Amino acid sequence: MATPYESKQDLPHSYGVTINLSAVEHNIKKSESEAPRSRRPDMSTFFAHMSQIAPSSSSAEEPSADEQHNNPHAVATPADMAAMFRLLQEQYTTLQRDSPTEANSALLATLLSALSSAADHPPSEIAGVPQSYLDSLERVDKKELQRNDAKKENDTCPICAERFLDDQYPLVVRLPCHSSHLFDLECVGPWLMAQGTCPLDRKEMLKKKEPKSRSGADEKAAEAEEDEDDYDGMYA
Repeated sequence: MATPYESKQDLPHSYGVTINLSAVEHNIKKSESEAPRSRRPDMSTFFAHMSQIAPSSSSAEEPSADEQHNNPHAVATPADMAAMFRLLQEQYTTLQRDSPTEANSALLATLLSALSSAADHPPSEIAGVPQSYLDSLERVDKKELQRNDAKKENDTCPICAERFLDDQYPLVVRLPCHSSHLFDLECVGPWLMAQGTCPLDRKEMLKKKEPKSRSGADEKAAEAEEDEDDYDGMYA
């Protein structure tokens, strides 16, 4: 299955490219790579659409040949935005039809509801994360996945409900909002690009941390320290 956003190893990650990058990374011949898992969504159409409407991942650098849009000056219209949500909605609907657990079905239902609402009332611009953000997400190593699998904890993707270790070369990411929020990158990447929030707790991935407000005691201590510095400076 295509993983167009896996580029930590300097591999091509064009939105519309359909190649098995796990097989490429591990030097596996096509005949040796395992068959795609039945519940893994096919996002090739979604990424082809995103390549037309998403802004470049970096404004400071010229995009590479793999990142070039067919129309780099395109601006997403409300119709484009609605289509983006509908394409993702189609794939998640397919997953929900044969959800193996109630928890998985319930999660997909909430995601589908959000996508339907967004498609009916599309925003003026894409609120999701750029490609560079997906590239920077923490990858979960296989040893941790094996420990989780032994404990039957965080051993499946919340979106596709597949065991991570059913894939010989799993590409699993941890979202920064919580250490236990693990997903197959192929499943969560499109959601993050469209919505920009964690599918589980809806925390915004790109939200800047607000500076912590200091308590009255902290402010007084800081003022006392500044006064002491001023006093020392007078007699230095």
